[in-house]
Amino acid sequence: MCGIVGLYNVPAGPGTLSEMLAAIAHRGPDSEGVYQARAHGADVRLGHRRLSIIDLSDAANQPFEKDGLVIVFNGEIYNYKALAQELGAIGVAFRTSSDTEVLLEAWRHWGPACLNRLRGMFAFALFDTRTGRMVIARDPFGIKPLFIARRNGGLIFASELKAVSIAAGGDLRIDHTALVSSLMYYWIPESHCVYHGVEKLPPGHWAEISPDGTFRRECYYDPQRELVRDSYSEIGIDGLRSVIEGSVAAHMVADVPVSAFLSGGLDSSLITVIAARLGHHVEGYTISFREADRRLEAMPDDLHYARIIAKQNDIKLHEIEIAPDIADMLPRMVHMLDEPIGDAAAINAYLICKAARDSGVKVLLSGMGADELFGGYRKHYACLLAARYRRLPALLRDRVVQPIVDRLPVARRNKGYRTVRWAKRFLAFADLPEEAAFRRSYTHYGVPEFHELLNPDLNGAVDALVAEHAGIYNEYRQANCGDQVNSMCYTDVRHFLPGLNLAYTDRASMAASTEVRVPYVDREVVAAAFSISGRRKIDGNQTKAVLKKAAEAWLPKEIIYRPKAVFSAPLRAWIRRDLREMVEDLLMHGNMVKSGFLNGGYLRRMVDEDRAGTADRSKEIWQLMTLESWLRQQSASL
Repeated sequence: MCGIVGLYNVPAGPGTLSEMLAAIAHRGPDSEGVYQARAHGADVRLGHRRLSIIDLSDAANQPFEKDGLVIVFNGEIYNYKALAQELGAIGVAFRTSSDTEVLLEAWRHWGPACLNRLRGMFAFALFDTRTGRMVIARDPFGIKPLFIARRNGGLIFASELKAVSIAAGGDLRIDHTALVSSLMYYWIPESHCVYHGVEKLPPGHWAEISPDGTFRRECYYDPQRELVRDSYSEIGIDGLRSVIEGSVAAHMVADVPVSAFLSGGLDSSLITVIAARLGHHVEGYTISFREADRRLEAMPDDLHYARIIAKQNDIKLHEIEIAPDIADMLPRMVHMLDEPIGDAAAINAYLICKAARDSGVKVLLSGMGADELFGGYRKHYACLLAARYRRLPALLRDRVVQPIVDRLPVARRNKGYRTVRWAKRFLAFADLPEEAAFRRSYTHYGVPEFHELLNPDLNGAVDALVAEHAGIYNEYRQANCGDQVNSMCYTDVRHFLPGLNLAYTDRASMAASTEVRVPYVDREVVAAAFSISGRRKIDGNQTKAVLKKAAEAWLPKEIIYRPKAVFSAPLRAWIRRDLREMVEDLLMHGNMVKSGFLNGGYLRRMVDEDRAGTADRSKEIWQLMTLESWLRQQSASL
């Protein structure tokens, strides 16, 4: 795991590359390297920060140059040994035992076709000194990031936006449509960037730039190809077990110890226990919160379940209580995430990774991706339930159910009501048709709320985003699998997973100089998951039913069938208590209100409703605070 930067035919000062590397030094504290050359009309500068995981020798440092090709690479290729054998059989001689050299030779011999042979996570740039062309590529699911900015026939790229910003200088302007999209989703989707003129190379794509400025981009993988069809045979329970076990085994490839997130929930427990039973020494890292915070959030006690798993499998468990100085942590989190991302789970990920790094651990396994693939989110079940709800008489829905739920409090002074929060959220989209209900389940606000919250001058941006949002989720229909659950899962894998979960995991883990691996987000697991029909994923009120059945080979039922927990933070407690003054100072008297970007009156009502416990607006308030903090760090005016 590393950080990469590069300039291709982009004029820049002599210290620009060094400054870009300094901005992402946390991604690779073990070594730094640069490459500069002019060849066939191309002026190329490449930089690399290394976190040594595979082949710890200096020979594997990057940029890595061999026989006319130069590569900078962020990620891991888990099947590199098998690929090396295949390449060796056709005469390739290797001088290292690194996956970097294997990747370089794979591209030399197979070109773009090599991308579909790779099992791993990656973002890389490869320069051909013989032609002056450069190729960039990103893994199928967007586990690793790659920001790019095209400039007058040239290209800037980097693992993090902050490095691109240095090279682009004062050329970058904030994209207000992207800011509005961050409020719609509480993250900025892959189709946008917070700055005009900067893009994210889409997952499953590669691109080539030539000395004459020609830029072409190609898609090599779309998870739609894995979607279940009538002619497919569904994988059985034993088959699913074999695929998941194989993925965990592949993800253990490393020349340093590998540990794991262990929340005590199904997904992380399954990954951790499989790794341990495969004979690996794995330690677990779990979090807990202050009792008062958990009670107000109505959160289950994850630590209790994590201890059960650790004891039963002889796993050393590191317990981390998260009671940070959240007023200090918020701006630090905003800085490390690059773009405004309003999911406080990033704090959890960072603090776990930091604790692991302080213990000497560089690599952690995560259970991320299982919910997206196997129908594990509450929104998945809620959308199925909504179809039944819509069959109730309109009079009953409008005159009885809605008024009762509207009157219920989401919290009292010291206690939150999880079911009431869920019911209020459910009724925000339950009356809508299937596809529209799923789209609305993604967003914090309905269109009328957006128009109340934002300056009327932004109504056009709101309407454009709503139209784009509908267009993106046309893929929900285009999935054409005749299966509501798999349509939701496919859309999540395309958008929610790379746009939010993988994005914050990468930035938060790398801020602590650690690598997080995600065995569920693997091509073999994805193919298996999409061969399974939705009725086996959500069975009655049981989410992830098929995964739970498979897990019975490794886990006790009290873990498998425990109440679902969310990898998040006690936002309600933080907003009401720790951040109460900060809400007033940073948000109510902040630049977004003063500039008129936000309607202060509507914002005041949101805050008061949340404090009174009549509505749950903590996520919206947190997102707005992250956005205000991000804008202040940019010293930007609206």
